[in-house]
Amino acid sequence: MAAGNDHRDTRGDVRGEIREFLSTRRARISPEQAGLPVYGGDRRRVSGLRREEVALLAGISSEYYTRLERGNATGVSEGVIDGIAQALQLDEAERTHLLDLLRTAGTTRPPRRRPARQRVRPTVQRVLDSMVGTPAFVLNGRLDILAANDLGVALYSPVYADPVRPPNNARFIFLDPHATEFFRDWDKVANDTVALLRAEAGRDPYDRQLSDLVGELSTRSEEFRGRWAAHHVRIHTTGVKRFHHPVVGDLELAFESFPLAADPGQSLLTYTAEPGSPSQDALNLLASWAANTASLLEHPAR
Repeated sequence: MAAGNDHRDTRGDVRGEIREFLSTRRARISPEQAGLPVYGGDRRRVSGLRREEVALLAGISSEYYTRLERGNATGVSEGVIDGIAQALQLDEAERTHLLDLLRTAGTTRPPRRRPARQRVRPTVQRVLDSMVGTPAFVLNGRLDILAANDLGVALYSPVYADPVRPPNNARFIFLDPHATEFFRDWDKVANDTVALLRAEAGRDPYDRQLSDLVGELSTRSEEFRGRWAAHHVRIHTTGVKRFHHPVVGDLELAFESFPLAADPGQSLLTYTAEPGSPSQDALNLLASWAANTASLLEHPAR
């Protein structure tokens, strides 16, 4: 396909994303939740809010909102976006996602690209290796694991069992049968993963590798397809994950994700256990196992 056609197709895709995102946000809010009066004879043919109701709440004309929901994003002001975000009760992640989509639909950008392989700087790898006792990783927006320390590789040994490189969290979660055992809260992890990928697709819809990943997962996983169609997005920087590791058993670890400002698109992910907890004991055991079996674990390329 010619580059120009690819560009037009991508912008058309983004306009479709705007339409579907806004319509799914409308569908989840009832008139009562929005503070609108509902009359007994009002037979609603749509779930949630109508377009004209969103326009009323946002302080814009119904015609303008309809054009916007169809992807006509030219010249949308910050005030209009604020009004729509308030009307649809968007959280921070959803508002950011809408801004990303509108920005792409309203500007000229190059066609989808296949970027060069992302590298982790040696200083960042040294930071990872210095975090003794803390599993640590560097990931990109597609959830590829670009680097890890030894304890991180040990913790994610089921993920590294896939020969495809770089290892990818989303591919493991939806395509590997061991994922439902490894992640004890698999449903939540699956929902969060899709929400992260959906947000990344809004930030960079021209990333061909991300498009390829979404296409692969959509084709091979019904669980992914259903979640992707829901258009949920999320900012996911802290929380707790519960694992069942094949060597040390159950762990409950708090995670923190930090963007690497000097490396756009990369983030540092760490896991820690509550001091003195069974999870800390299991993490210590895992560190001992990793030290004794280091030659058997494939460390990611540095």
